[in-house]
Amino acid sequence: MLNPRQIEAFRAVMLSGGITTAAELLNISQPAVSRLIADLQYALKLTLFERRGSRIAPTSEAMSLYQEVERSFVGLERIEQAARDLQERRAGTLRVAAMPAMAIGFLPRFVARFLEERPRVDVSLWGSSSPQVLDWVAAGQCELGFGQSAVEHATVLCERMPRVRAVAVVPSNHPLAARKRLVPEDFAGEAFIALGAATLMRYSIDAMFAEHGVARSTRVETQLTMIACAMVAAGAGISIVDPFTAQEYAGRGVAIRPFEPAITFEMAVLHSAQRSLSTLAQDFLGGFRDAVATFRLPEQE
Repeated sequence: MLNPRQIEAFRAVMLSGGITTAAELLNISQPAVSRLIADLQYALKLTLFERRGSRIAPTSEAMSLYQEVERSFVGLERIEQAARDLQERRAGTLRVAAMPAMAIGFLPRFVARFLEERPRVDVSLWGSSSPQVLDWVAAGQCELGFGQSAVEHATVLCERMPRVRAVAVVPSNHPLAARKRLVPEDFAGEAFIALGAATLMRYSIDAMFAEHGVARSTRVETQLTMIACAMVAAGAGISIVDPFTAQEYAGRGVAIRPFEPAITFEMAVLHSAQRSLSTLAQDFLGGFRDAVATFRLPEQE
């Protein structure tokens, strides 16, 4: 039966051209290399090297065998390299799902930066509503999910992300665009584009205006903040949305203004409660948390 050490010795001799150099490569004695080669020849019943003066030369059988050995070693080296890449978080596959507010711009830009340093990493990025994101994570189709607000689920862990402040969005040519910041009273009687009734943001916004006794004229209702911003850009009204979506419409007919008192936009990261996160997912999540925590809107109009 062949011994892996014999194959290593054979390869070392073929690469170095001699017993002495092969012994140095393997960090063993010359007699040990000679013995390994002799044992290999005996096991294979082949003459692999011929003595030519003070040197040895490989036979044609040795050359043919070396081609097969090299292919095997290349395969092993690739496996070892793949393992090292996984250990160093430079290789692997990650599936991430996110609600539209994150998926339309902020998250893809973060993914692009994340991949720059990891050329062997593949990312699959899915986008849909928060309930659908939860379903994908629960089903094991995605390792990480980003949805609005915390949820309770038997097989999914939910961790809150850093909170950010919602912003007011108004058409660029609207009189309110001339103000540095907006308050509830500025919305009195204005055509308002509301978010879907089933969202936490909608609840917080309605509660804020009710507390201040301000009546708005709700003209449009939509589940997606990107539609709200598009309607604002078209001049259909004004709205309050998360800053990530607002950023995508900056300079596109929309003016972004701080809104006071603060309304927070809450996000949560979702992942399986039944298996631990991969090291790649842990790195991704850590970097994404930092990116959200330091998020700044672009220079406003």
